[in-house]
Amino acid sequence: MRVLLVEDDDRVAGALVPALTRRGLAMQRLASGAGVLDRVHEVDVVLLDLGLPDVDGVVLCRQIRAVSDVAVIVVSARGEVDDRVQGLRAGADDYLVKPYDVEELLARVEAVRRRRGERAGGSAPSPVIEVGDVRIDLARHEVLVDGQSIALSRKEFQVLALVAGGRGAVCSRDHVLTEVWGHRGAAESRSLDVHVATLRTKLGRPALIETVRGVGYRLGGRG
Repeated sequence: MRVLLVEDDDRVAGALVPALTRRGLAMQRLASGAGVLDRVHEVDVVLLDLGLPDVDGVVLCRQIRAVSDVAVIVVSARGEVDDRVQGLRAGADDYLVKPYDVEELLARVEAVRRRRGERAGGSAPSPVIEVGDVRIDLARHEVLVDGQSIALSRKEFQVLALVAGGRGAVCSRDHVLTEVWGHRGAAESRSLDVHVATLRTKLGRPALIETVRGVGYRLGGRG
């Protein structure tokens, strides 16, 4: 599941993004309202803080709803009844007051996607991705190759989850480095190369993770 976090507090984002990535979500983060409307068509859920530096979150929620039917969950310190009503009337699907438990947030994300899938007459995207005989269960943090479980380190699974979560779309190196390592330095970049090489060896399917030279990686076919 692809999630866009719109949160200006680096401390909050720094804790939330890795936590949700470990739970199998493909995370993007913006620290302001700028660029949000350009990205809503690329994600399944928007987690929207209301206290943004450049635009009021309620206004931004209305703008999002005017251009997209993407699921929107407000995550805000504004906890008064009037604030919640205003957010929901602006088009939010749910409203969660800070501080909150990550597991509760994850449950609400899944519930919103499930409800929207039912309204659309279908179901929410499966957390399981299958390519040939490779089965990647994003929710259970499990990878099977030809029915056999493959033991991956935490970072190896995070890298694979980010690439697989794109379902064929390119996942940039910068995005992987930021989400998994939290930094984009030379040492982290070399570590990413090692992790990708190790993943290809462990999975025994070198073509599963395709390198897009100068950009990043994407999920490939059988290999």
